[in-house]
Amino acid sequence: MSRPNSAIHLPEQKMAIDTNINPLDQFLIAPPAVDVHGIQRFLLEFLWFGLKEARACLFAGLIFLAIFTVPRNGIWGIPRYDVLLLIAITIQSLMMMLKLENWAELRAICLFHIFGFILEVFKTSATIGSWHYPDAGWSKVFGVPLFSGFMYAAVGSYIIQCWRLQNLKIYFHPPLILTVILSGALYVNFFTHHFIGDYRWYLAAIALGLYIRTTVEFTPYDRPRRMPILLAFTLIGFFIWLAENISTFFGIWQYPNQMGAWATVHVGKWGAWSLLVMLSFTITLFLKATRNRVHIV
Repeated sequence: MSRPNSAIHLPEQKMAIDTNINPLDQFLIAPPAVDVHGIQRFLLEFLWFGLKEARACLFAGLIFLAIFTVPRNGIWGIPRYDVLLLIAITIQSLMMMLKLENWAELRAICLFHIFGFILEVFKTSATIGSWHYPDAGWSKVFGVPLFSGFMYAAVGSYIIQCWRLQNLKIYFHPPLILTVILSGALYVNFFTHHFIGDYRWYLAAIALGLYIRTTVEFTPYDRPRRMPILLAFTLIGFFIWLAENISTFFGIWQYPNQMGAWATVHVGKWGAWSLLVMLSFTITLFLKATRNRVHIV
């Protein structure tokens, strides 16, 4: 990690393009030079930002497309959860073959998968019962289908892809040791709040204090823009909450209040997802490709 200069304005540098990445990503990262202004500039950047976001969401989008389209009874006698697992593995393999991800990114995504699956096993246990997976499946372990970890991996994949595609840089980031401790406390609280008090909002208040000055710089087209990183966490958490509503509507998993008839996922889950995004973001800071883009206060 490096420290910014006193003015926090670093000399603008043209991003070096990794020739090992696929042609699509190269084109999105280094688009043709244009000379447009005003509303045309806004529309161009908005369009290119949308294209980059769609590319960053590729893994998540394909996973959820499979969730929405695979019949509840499965395919050719294969239970739905097992079909989804095969699809997720196939998507991940193709992304590696097509150089849409590299080995370092894959290792980080596997870490998200492991953390997510451990949380799923705990939350769906008979003692806790926060939610459950109602359908049968050959690949269910402790009542949790293995494909469920890919949904957490999808969040990690999105963040990792954004680092590259949006050329992210972080300014006024709090000391790394504090964010690691906070992330660990957030993860532990997902378990312990069933036995002791729920301290997530106290932890959220601490996060607000740590990240209040932090901004994320991103490049929609060829000019860097900035926004508060807390806003980014909140927006990503909101879209995950929407995806969760759609997933429960299709019966992939169910909360206790959805047993008789579907109901919207409690809005409080939006906050929980935003905190999980914060935790996931901290994990990506340890990727080699991101270390020099984070400027510690």
